[in-house]
Amino acid sequence: MISLVIPVYNEEANLSHLLERLRRVMQKMGKSYEIIFVDDGSRDNTLSILKGFLTYPEVRIVELTRNYGQHAAIFSGFSVVRGDIVITLDADLQNPPEEIPNLVKVMEEGNYDVVGTIRKERKDSFFRTFPSRIINVVARKITKVNMSDWGCMLRAYRRNIVERMVNCHEHSTFIPALATYFAKKVTEIEVVHETRYGGESHYSLRKLINLQFDLVSSFSDFPLKFIMYAGIGMAFLGIFFGVFLGIARLVYGAHWAAQGVFTLFALLFAFVGFQFFALGVMGEYIGRIYREVRRRPEYMVERIYPTDESRRICVS
Repeated sequence: MISLVIPVYNEEANLSHLLERLRRVMQKMGKSYEIIFVDDGSRDNTLSILKGFLTYPEVRIVELTRNYGQHAAIFSGFSVVRGDIVITLDADLQNPPEEIPNLVKVMEEGNYDVVGTIRKERKDSFFRTFPSRIINVVARKITKVNMSDWGCMLRAYRRNIVERMVNCHEHSTFIPALATYFAKKVTEIEVVHETRYGGESHYSLRKLINLQFDLVSSFSDFPLKFIMYAGIGMAFLGIFFGVFLGIARLVYGAHWAAQGVFTLFALLFAFVGFQFFALGVMGEYIGRIYREVRRRPEYMVERIYPTDESRRICVS
């Protein structure tokens, strides 16, 4: 059985076409399946359109109380899946549903725990692709898993991997990296990447930066170590520069030292700027610790449709 988890936020322009393609692909596969749409606090007619899909027995809807973000929405979908293989994909149709059979085939033939995807000839702008390259490099360094494309949401997971991730109860985590922490066999395949079918992307540069820090802070203390070693290096540099200025003053006199006052100011500003940067990084870690300690839920489910348990069946 296959569970499809699709986070949705203001995607009214794409939903009908998405469901049509999903049903066509899944029916050709001849496997039992369910489609779980997670409404992440949409402000348009997305939820109304999704409720109209309930005439199809394979469709289920998880309605969240407000917008919690893509990864929290996926976790809420993970918490109710019933399939042996769980596949995530976006609702904007940049990840073609026609690639789903390839993921399932590779997972079953190779007995993999996680199957990732590599987007061929990405149709995104430079402001999306460049941050993704940085995330890919950082993810490989932190996880020690050599995967090429960590940002593509079209991925397949074994049910046991999904259950382990849900039981972590982590805030501000990065799902593809978290999955590799529990997986024994991981691989990735190339998939087609298409332009967005309708609507606008909800991933701003700010959200991509936050995603980058979620990845780093959830799986590594590298920024803290970098600050420590950089601080030690700057301390030695300051001592060396102080000795240099002292010797230069003795050799060239006070007149020469007065002419270097702006150099001192420049160094002072650099040191102060680095201190504020260091405080900001440590503050981010402390803030995330604070959120973890409070143990507030990462998401809150308003309702799951259909409410009648007897109607929640999958088709093959």
